[in-house]
Amino acid sequence: MENNPSSARGDRKLIERNRRNQMKALFTELNSVVPHQSSREATSRPDQIGEATNYVKSLQIKLEKMKEKRNNLIEIERSENGSMNKGLKSPQFKIQQMGSVLEIVLVSELDCLFMFTETIRVLQEEGSDVVNASYTVVGNEVFHTIHCKVGESADETLRISDKLKKFLYH
Repeated sequence: MENNPSSARGDRKLIERNRRNQMKALFTELNSVVPHQSSREATSRPDQIGEATNYVKSLQIKLEKMKEKRNNLIEIERSENGSMNKGLKSPQFKIQQMGSVLEIVLVSELDCLFMFTETIRVLQEEGSDVVNASYTVVGNEVFHTIHCKVGESADETLRISDKLKKFLYH
């Protein structure tokens, strides 16, 4: 093998040219994925690298904020599901008879509105006439007040009360 200095110099030139071409291709690729301000003047390579660095940093900050937001939403969902599962309360009701008028106060959770319609159905099945019905929402609870006309016997009130208990608690 000959130690030809011109051959070694040619190899180094070729290696350096390949390195420069590879760097140029990488700069072009990097430049194509970084959004640019609408500037008409050409940007130098160091400025392009600076823009890319700033863009990557801004993406990292956005990613951290999104992770934090996701974790907060997951925590909220867990706490809501946990409170829904352990905090399920049975509906409560109170019946008071005032002559031929029966007042029923039904307290249920906000997502159990069907209880109101079923209570009305039970009252109508028992032959009472609903005169007035209203509701108030407080937090996650709904307070329904129903006035209906029934006979004046205590037996009717007891029968309606028993039927409502069976429906609401079984």
